[in-house]
Amino acid sequence: MDSSNAVLLSAKSKAVWAMWLGLFVVVLIGCLASQGFAATGRFIAHNTPNYVATAANLGTEDPAKVIEVSFWLNPRNRGQLDAITKNLYDPTSPQFRHFLTRNQIATRFAPTAAQMKVVRQFLAANNLKVMRVGPMNFFVHAKGTVGDIENALHVQLNQYQVGSNVMRANNRDPYVDGAAAPLVRAISGLDSGEYTHPMATRPGPPSTKPGAKSLAAMAPAAPDSSFFSNNCFDGTETESFSTNNNGSFPIGTYKGNHLNEQSLTSAGCGYTPAMIQAAYNLNALYAEGFDGSGQTIGIIDWCGSLTIQSDANAFSAQFGLPQLTSSNFAITYVPTVSTCQAIDQTEINIDVEWAHAIAPGANINLIVPPSANFSDVDEAELTAVVYGLANVLSGSYGSIEAFDPTNELLTENLINQIAAVAGISANFSSGDQGDFSFFGIPPTVSAPADSPYATAVGGVTLALNADNSIAWQAGWGNNETLLAEEGTVFDPPLFFGFIGGAGGGPSNCVFADVNFNCTGGFLKPSYQKGVPGKWRQVPDVSWLADPFTGGVIAISVPFQIPSLTWQVWGGTSLACPMFSALWAIANQEAGAPLGLAAPYLYSLPVGAVTDIVPVATKHNVTASIRESPTVTVPYNPAQILGGSVTGKFADAIWDYAPLADTAVLVSFGMDCSAEGPATFFGTLCTDPTRLKTKVGWDNVTGVGTPNGKAFADAFHP
Repeated sequence: MDSSNAVLLSAKSKAVWAMWLGLFVVVLIGCLASQGFAATGRFIAHNTPNYVATAANLGTEDPAKVIEVSFWLNPRNRGQLDAITKNLYDPTSPQFRHFLTRNQIATRFAPTAAQMKVVRQFLAANNLKVMRVGPMNFFVHAKGTVGDIENALHVQLNQYQVGSNVMRANNRDPYVDGAAAPLVRAISGLDSGEYTHPMATRPGPPSTKPGAKSLAAMAPAAPDSSFFSNNCFDGTETESFSTNNNGSFPIGTYKGNHLNEQSLTSAGCGYTPAMIQAAYNLNALYAEGFDGSGQTIGIIDWCGSLTIQSDANAFSAQFGLPQLTSSNFAITYVPTVSTCQAIDQTEINIDVEWAHAIAPGANINLIVPPSANFSDVDEAELTAVVYGLANVLSGSYGSIEAFDPTNELLTENLINQIAAVAGISANFSSGDQGDFSFFGIPPTVSAPADSPYATAVGGVTLALNADNSIAWQAGWGNNETLLAEEGTVFDPPLFFGFIGGAGGGPSNCVFADVNFNCTGGFLKPSYQKGVPGKWRQVPDVSWLADPFTGGVIAISVPFQIPSLTWQVWGGTSLACPMFSALWAIANQEAGAPLGLAAPYLYSLPVGAVTDIVPVATKHNVTASIRESPTVTVPYNPAQILGGSVTGKFADAIWDYAPLADTAVLVSFGMDCSAEGPATFFGTLCTDPTRLKTKVGWDNVTGVGTPNGKAFADAFHP
């Protein structure tokens, strides 16, 4: 073909393409007009939860119901914001750690007042009442009836059955008409999604009989700080149970480690501040004057507690910590005092008391949004960042990435990025349900821990020696097997599988196709260049989380005399405030803001963190079950857990005191299910993709647990 023919063909192709494009536009405009859409508007893409495609639709929401929504505006100069963020954390850049001031962020990247005025005019024209405009014009919060919101955004709000929950959600992406269309980046509040706290108490055993009590409900009061033992694994034992407790077969005999848990007569194992301070070499930091002084830890917890200051001061008095007063403790309600304040707000007690225990010299600002709804919590975090309410933020909360609208995940990521450029580290729990496959969904991770501009905190099991030195640490993940229960000996032992463990793995469902199939997550940030895979990996670091080796808290419980109670809790809700407090100390020792913690964690000097690798004890539990006078069946530790276990793990016998003649096997270091169909039990421990610890970074504990003094000293100028 000569050049003239090629040019002619190209011209014809362009003409045909132009004709089809014009026809498509005409048809699209006609379709939009037929549905009441203005041709000058646009869809706010990726603003529908993924579950809408598969969940049962239970019907429409009441059109007269009043709900609240937030319109998030596009930041200006996003490309420049991304470039500056990269340079701020590049040690070779002249901009390294030259964090931006509030005024610099506002003038360069925040939406303008004129842009906000246009969006407010759109709301007013659609009968939606503005309740507040967010700092720097990043969002506007409004309310209106479901009917008005549906008409304004051309959506229908339905109720969907999502697992055991009924969720409100829009049936398609919203459409914004007119001049406001290019200004709006996301709309939150159309769905009823909210965060949860990944806090974990010691569960009752997997009983075959009703009535097993929660250990948390029977915690005795502590007379002094020595009431709780630092010995969670207090030696070995041999015990036997017979059917009907009268010597009938089968008769089970069990040998191995003993788990020293709370009972009706003893508090058992529970770690106090002094134990943790000694175990993680924090006392040497305090001796040098590094205790978080001059730093502020912002703890984000919704609703609020009516007794947190008195509870925390009882905790402080018990364990020799400074009292919380108006000079070092504040409660900031965003936007106003919450109407759902209560006593017995366990998460708040965990966060405040253990942040104070790790950094006793730091100020604490408890930042309280009015609810757990995405919009309320996100707005509170942005407010804390913009107004500099803290230089370290601790968020012991999360949601399942695969269930959240893409725009919600992008909003979280943007807020965390603004924090990072302001020199603030936003730290979040990685979750307490492993890879979430236990819920019958493909493996995924927790948000906002999945954000590349956040630090994700995972968890470990901790065993101490008598002198509070560390005996061993394992990646947090528990399975349970019922050995015997009130006159029943289980032959074979009754396996109940995975009951909790640290969240982790790759971000894989930030983006989805038109059918809501996950297509990818947040890209792996540069600081994770040595970590496998393409996507952002969770977690970055870890600390104490296993509730079987948990931390002591003081908390007021209603209708109990005395009301102050001492309990033991775990979960990555415990690990996150502990790490946030140590990061405050690192900032103090650095003498200047360090900003986001995650980029530093992958290049720390040797000794700053302890790598968590698979562990086993030489006294893992074995069993022999006599089925008759002549037949005895032996079980090794793996067989007691179902038989399909690979790799190292530790386990122990838990004598569950509230039920007579009841014993449970609890395993440690198994963030997966040891047996059973994956569709019911979640990812099996034989699956190569399971969450597991290994040498170096892993998807249960990140780079490991911090070694207090060496960790903070790594940031000495």
